[in-house]
Amino acid sequence: MNRKEFLTSASVLGLASLGGDALSDVGERMYTRSLPIVDTHQHLVDVERFGKDWAHPPVAGNYGIAEYKRVIKGLNIVKSVYMEVAVPRDKRYEEALYAIELCGDKRNPTVGAVVSADLYMDDFRGYMSQFKNSSCIKGIRAGFKSRESMLDSGVVDNLRFLGDMDMRFDFIIPPAWFPDMAKLIRACPDTQFQADHCGNADPKAFFDQKVYGKPDHDRAEWITGMKAMASEKNVVCKISGLVSRSTGYPVTAENLAPVINHCFDIFGAERVMFASDWPWCLKGMSLAGWVNILKQVVKDRSFEEQKKLFHDNAIRHYKI
Repeated sequence: MNRKEFLTSASVLGLASLGGDALSDVGERMYTRSLPIVDTHQHLVDVERFGKDWAHPPVAGNYGIAEYKRVIKGLNIVKSVYMEVAVPRDKRYEEALYAIELCGDKRNPTVGAVVSADLYMDDFRGYMSQFKNSSCIKGIRAGFKSRESMLDSGVVDNLRFLGDMDMRFDFIIPPAWFPDMAKLIRACPDTQFQADHCGNADPKAFFDQKVYGKPDHDRAEWITGMKAMASEKNVVCKISGLVSRSTGYPVTAENLAPVINHCFDIFGAERVMFASDWPWCLKGMSLAGWVNILKQVVKDRSFEEQKKLFHDNAIRHYKI
């Protein structure tokens, strides 16, 4: 027996001596370390740099890049995408410049950014054209004035312009608006859309017994609307936000699995992406806690599907 064979044999014997449960635990830890992760929804609120009125995270504290680098230690998060943090309107351009600065600093994992813009502004094209040559700005997140205005010609034209610039659009809307969003997505076939936070799903809608209060939406309405949006190929779903809600129920893999599995089944393994929503996730648990819960939910899926969720889809979608 050569040295390599001896070491391999000794390793196997050593693991086997731990017993079934311990062996499973070791295997899970080894597997977890090997899975690369792209965080597609990294909020940063550096109040020490920008002041307390820059943005308002739900948990008091400073959440700059230094803090983010500390909390991801050991999680194998290899890249991240900055997500806008609802700064005041007059600070939006400054936030974009901050994101570009982050992307240029190779000492941190931030490689792209989704910034804030107003879809209804008169000079939307002029404003966004400032970032045309930026490899960092990957798109915008913006709200709608009303459900009725989602299909306004100006909104449609501006979203089509995003597609012309190879930029993406993140959205968070009530499930009741999903049918109109499906029409909007269909009207902008060359623009990539991103349904944030599992389509704004409330896990309580999927509990068999309504012991934790009335959910924010109807289960069937959410499923039907998500299917309508997912029927368009230019939309993906971010698996996030579930631990960021004011829950009132145990935040466990068992309770979050129905929503996550529905997202997988509706969008398919090619169109789901992990997102931390840090530090907003701290309303429910640590970033590491959310990563571990999601890994528990998807542990029976193939390695290829898990890698698509945590890494590959984001790399392809954001071109990073």
